Amino acid sequence: MVAKEKIDLLRKKIDEADAIVVGGASGMSAASGFVFYYQDDEVFRKLAGGLARKYGIHNMFDAFYDRRLTRGEHWAVVLRTIKYIYDCHTGDTYTDLAELLEGKDYYIVTTNQDAQFYRVFPANRITRIQGDWRYWQCSQPCHDNIYDNHTEVMWLCDAIQQDALPDKLIPRCPHCGRPMAPWVRSREFLQGTFYHREMKRYMNFLQRNANRKTLFLELGVGMMTPMFIKEPFMNMVYQWPNAFYATLNPQHALVPKEIAKKSLAISDDIAIILKQLLSKSTAGMKEFNVKEAFNPARVY
Repeated sequence: MVAKEKIDLLRKKIDEADAIVVGGASGMSAASGFVFYYQDDEVFRKLAGGLARKYGIHNMFDAFYDRRLTRGEHWAVVLRTIKYIYDCHTGDTYTDLAELLEGKDYYIVTTNQDAQFYRVFPANRITRIQGDWRYWQCSQPCHDNIYDNHTEVMWLCDAIQQDALPDKLIPRCPHCGRPMAPWVRSREFLQGTFYHREMKRYMNFLQRNANRKTLFLELGVGMMTPMFIKEPFMNMVYQWPNAFYATLNPQHALVPKEIAKKSLAISDDIAIILKQLLSKSTAGMKEFNVKEAFNPARVY
């Protein structure tokens, strides 16, 4: 359990804030039990099917990037992952955060691609830095469009045969005929009109609140891509006169000495912290165990 004085301080900062900038990364989803990306759990084994045993793969990240998979097998892994993202439950960390932020002026920036934030928060308050599995883009990319993929994903999953999508069914770009790709961070990632519109909305929120009492609330952001959320948050807190930085992370709750007096670091389970902030029961919840943790360099 988190020390009462830390919970009280964070609740006070949330209550007093004129604006809250939330930075959410994979630690938010991990705290809700979505660990198949980097752990060999029941969900991973279901999504990978026979490919886990065939190639000795132990998590979905490795499956995404394993070059031994055929193109059809790779598409099977991608399609099953996206379908799971559409069908899975909404994590408690997200519903608890929504309750905590109710009535506040907030904005969310996330590196997550699993769309969990969109289940409980309005789209105009979210910016996706690394895309979203629920969209296709041209793998070239030859044009500036992304495409909702829900209907296509559902029927293509039914067409998978022996853990592979037949080549003739691989989604194709309507302009150039090349294969489509998920709209997620990669060397082909389309940072086009859609992406820049979301980034501009985020920048506008920051500019409006640069001199207000602003809380930067960092949730589950680690060291895989610190340049997207962690480092900008730290820099803005250093520069803004009335800003405060709170980082919640069981492994990477880091605070530079330059902003130590304007920061709070809580190195505990995010799911438990949010429950405590809402004065909800944590009975029966399993606390984070560092010995069971995934490799943080690969995950957050």
